[in-house]
Amino acid sequence: MFVPDIAAAKRVIAGREFDFDRQVAVMAVVNRTPDSFYDKGATYALDAAVAAVDAAAAAGADWVDIGGVKFSPEGGEVHADVELERVLPVVQATVERHPHLVISVDTFRADVAQACLDAGAHVVNDTTGLHDPALADLVAAHPHSQLIVTHSRAKPRTHFPRPQYADVAGEIADFLRSRVAVALERGVRPDQIVIDPGHDLNKNTFHTLELTRRLPEIAAVGYPMLAAVSNKDFVGETLDRPQGERLSGSLAAAVASIMLGARIVRMHNVRESVDAVRMTEAILGWRQPAYTVHNM
Repeated sequence: MFVPDIAAAKRVIAGREFDFDRQVAVMAVVNRTPDSFYDKGATYALDAAVAAVDAAAAAGADWVDIGGVKFSPEGGEVHADVELERVLPVVQATVERHPHLVISVDTFRADVAQACLDAGAHVVNDTTGLHDPALADLVAAHPHSQLIVTHSRAKPRTHFPRPQYADVAGEIADFLRSRVAVALERGVRPDQIVIDPGHDLNKNTFHTLELTRRLPEIAAVGYPMLAAVSNKDFVGETLDRPQGERLSGSLAAAVASIMLGARIVRMHNVRESVDAVRMTEAILGWRQPAYTVHNM
């Protein structure tokens, strides 16, 4: 087990206390896109998206990540007004129905993030590595918000064919340090920053497997680390499993990531993921059993 030295490990987000030295947050995924790679639009309708948030909260999620645009460019341009029409009503419903659920918005657009933070969201999840530094300005202006800085190399929603790395983990760590420095220069506090190595984002399966093995080098950047491993292609290609049959591999990747320093895991199958995470915490001595009867 690797225990990273985390800047401001104890944080209050959405009125909840998190100690990322001894705690792992489960982030559920709710995508209001008609062509999501995982659910193929199952939560595109507003009522379905809100129901998915309700189900995630009931299953024990700490966090819900709401997105209105795919990372991949397939499917064509989605303008900012359309993205906002998709995500803002879900944010508003979640704030009203689940006041202590951490809400992050998966966006690379400052105007979308602004509207969602103003509506009560707590986290900006930028998968483009601060391609637009205005996102850092926005988080700096919202002192109770958090910013997720992710490693990716392409411009937003742009193909990056056949990526090459000489030292994948080292390059990811260096990239994250440089982008965190930009955030800090623009007024974001250390206790507002989360890092994400970007599993599969502009990386092939070999790259993602290696970065996962070497997560301690990335966690050493010094901020709570998110591992977004759920149902991704590196799981499918490693195990020869299509979408819909990657749960076991995703849970294994999440547990391995926790053991190697991750403190937030982004997962689609919430109930199973919560069980895996809570069991891992208990094995590590961070959580007491729910009850004890056996041989007592």
